[in-house]
Amino acid sequence: MKSQHEKTLKLIFKRPTSANIRWKDIESLFQGLGAKVREREGSRIAVVLFEEVRVFHRPHPSPNTDKGAVESIRKWFESKGVKS
Repeated sequence: MKSQHEKTLKLIFKRPTSANIRWKDIESLFQGLGAKVREREGSRIAVVLFEEVRVFHRPHPSPNTDKGAVESIRKWFESKGVKS
């Protein structure tokens, strides 16, 4: 895993939840973990990882991911045994 992916993963697992994680870094982490990212309608993307499909909204106009999305990703990763 690239060092940038490791940094992003640590930010996702950081408590209290950070609201300063750039979405493009999270998307890059997904791809680094082997995910397929597919464009959907509007600002939505489908992430195919762990033999599951999760749909997320790309944040706009801010590049940062909101805390709710970060917490959702953290819970998903925890349920699949991913650790920081």
